[in-house]
Amino acid sequence: MRHDHFAYQQATRVAGIGILLQAAMALGVFLFGRIGQDTTLVFGAVFVAVGTLPWIALAVVFHQHRLERLEALENDEIAATRGDARSVFEGDREQGTAAASRLRLMHQWMMPIVSLAYAALLAGAAWWTLDWMAQLDDTGGNATTFRIGSALGWQVATCAGLSLVAFIFSRFVAGMATQGAWQNLRGGAGIMVGNALVLLAISVGVVFQVFQKTGVLEGVARGIGIFMILVAAETALNLILNLYRPRRAGETPRPAFDSKVLGLLAAPDSLVRTINEAVNYQFGFDITSSWGYQLLLRSVARLGALSAVVLVLLSTVVVVQPGEQAVRLRGGRVVGEPVEGALMVKWPWPLETVERLTTARIRSLVVGPKPFDTSTVNFWPVDTALAPADRQPYIVLASSLAAQTARDLGPGSFAAQSAGGAGDGSAPESAADDAAAGRVSSRFALVDADVLVNYRIKAGGLLDFLSFANDTRSRRSPLDMRERVLKAVAMRETSQYLSTRSIDQVLSPQGDSLVRQLRERIQSAYDRLGAGVEVVSVLIPTLRPPVGDAAGMFEELSIDTQNARQLVQEAQRLASTSMAVIVGSVETADRAAAAINRLRQMERELGRESPAVREQRALVESLLLESRAIAASVISSARAKRWKLLMDARGNAAKVLGQAPAFRAAPDLYRERAIMMVLGKELAKARNKYILGVDAARAGFDMEMVQPESGLNLADYLDKTKEEGK
Repeated sequence: MRHDHFAYQQATRVAGIGILLQAAMALGVFLFGRIGQDTTLVFGAVFVAVGTLPWIALAVVFHQHRLERLEALENDEIAATRGDARSVFEGDREQGTAAASRLRLMHQWMMPIVSLAYAALLAGAAWWTLDWMAQLDDTGGNATTFRIGSALGWQVATCAGLSLVAFIFSRFVAGMATQGAWQNLRGGAGIMVGNALVLLAISVGVVFQVFQKTGVLEGVARGIGIFMILVAAETALNLILNLYRPRRAGETPRPAFDSKVLGLLAAPDSLVRTINEAVNYQFGFDITSSWGYQLLLRSVARLGALSAVVLVLLSTVVVVQPGEQAVRLRGGRVVGEPVEGALMVKWPWPLETVERLTTARIRSLVVGPKPFDTSTVNFWPVDTALAPADRQPYIVLASSLAAQTARDLGPGSFAAQSAGGAGDGSAPESAADDAAAGRVSSRFALVDADVLVNYRIKAGGLLDFLSFANDTRSRRSPLDMRERVLKAVAMRETSQYLSTRSIDQVLSPQGDSLVRQLRERIQSAYDRLGAGVEVVSVLIPTLRPPVGDAAGMFEELSIDTQNARQLVQEAQRLASTSMAVIVGSVETADRAAAAINRLRQMERELGRESPAVREQRALVESLLLESRAIAASVISSARAKRWKLLMDARGNAAKVLGQAPAFRAAPDLYRERAIMMVLGKELAKARNKYILGVDAARAGFDMEMVQPESGLNLADYLDKTKEEGK
């Protein structure tokens, strides 16, 4: 094929048709999406509209190629007319290559800039699409609404028709691109294939929407955003690689928006040729020209039909694994009985389908909001910040500690007035509010709990489970309708049960009474509704007072209660130890205390000298003596001391009575003798002795001066040693 201006004029005309077709498709899909209120069509229209920019660039480049060819033709004619003659204006000859210079600038600057703009627009449109889809699950009040058109049949026809037109035009353009002069049309063919894929995906999603599969269209909308990201990424990668790719003389540069992946889809025959070449290379000879390979190609239609028949026949047989139950559905209606762990035969798809569920699998259901994200050790005050904002506590009965406090403090205390609802209405507003709050808190309390219900499908209860509720899943909800009903029933039973138990019974249950009774109540409720499920277990991973200061106050109350118990137990231990030391045992101490109290009462009533009082006193002493403890030892010591004093008094009396005759016989002599005995006894204890008031004629002294020798006198020891040495 000659690369003349007529060839490039044809390419320019085809590029112009591509611009018109691309713009018409984008405008038509966009108007259909806006008028029909369909979100997916709007996203598809954005992708198609962005593809108009490369077509415009191709039309401009091919037009410039035509101008360059015309300029070259004129230059050749001038050169042929002039021959070998030279002109004085030979230096101005370069002005005849202006079109070629503009063409080189277009390939060097305009096409990369257009490719970069194309990639940036696709990336921006993809970001807008995915961000808009992410707002569907926004719970902060900025949620968007995914709209689906009402004219689903027209949507399928329009999208499928435009997809077919785009694919046919892409095949036509790809065929032209096989010629060297038109090879840049491969980029336009790839863009048309992208349009065909997007519109075909939308039509498939609309078909699923006809069968009430709303999630497929949302997936198609997200897929369009991801597809735009991939095309933009490939365009940017091609742009970078073109900067470092070596260029041959006379070669037309390939634009970056020319996608190789979409180009393969636009020209599948080249893909087949590539596969044939790869097969020949692997086998080492031209196997594609053999009779076996050609027979395979001629029989591919019959083999495809046979495969379709085999697939249809295979759809009539369903293997139900052990632990699974399955039922046949014909038009959404259950046909026959459930089958478990066996081979099921049915009509081919789509006449009959099979609903198969794993009945042995344990499913978990969280009753209430999202569970606490607690640490290994759940510190109630510390983990307050981890609590979600939408948590609602359960209502339980108040602790019996309030009534006990009211009894201990008396009827006039605030606790007693709050518990009894006292108040004449004359109190200030704040006091009245406090009293009202006190009356409520004396009757009710709040607890935070995470309740998890583990359940499975009951044996033989598959039909009840399927007919209990549908499995439709609403937007922004991780649970389907059946699970939401099961959760609501479990929440009702949990709330009713906890409202009949005090906070002490809830936070400090006895054994497994709490979870066992909850499981029985929830199972009974499911059986009454015919849910067809079996509650395996009920777990309560978190059970605590409500979020806030109450958690810390509850811990302080518990700590104070434990400290009080510790003090009481310590006092009891000290009392028991003291009683054991004093009277031998606690039982003996109780009997002795009772006897002592009885003795005191009798002394007040009868007097201390009453015979009954003396008998009771003797009984108390006998009880204490029988214990053989400190009390008995004290009593025995007292008795011994009393007898000693008595015996000493009797001895002194007998001694005085024995000296009475001597006194009567010689009173003066007896007196002097007694005085001398006293003086002799006392003067022996004194260091200095003086005799005063005694007649000198009657006193006589016998004195002997003796100097004691000290055993530690070193001088005497040395003198004696010298004398012995002489």
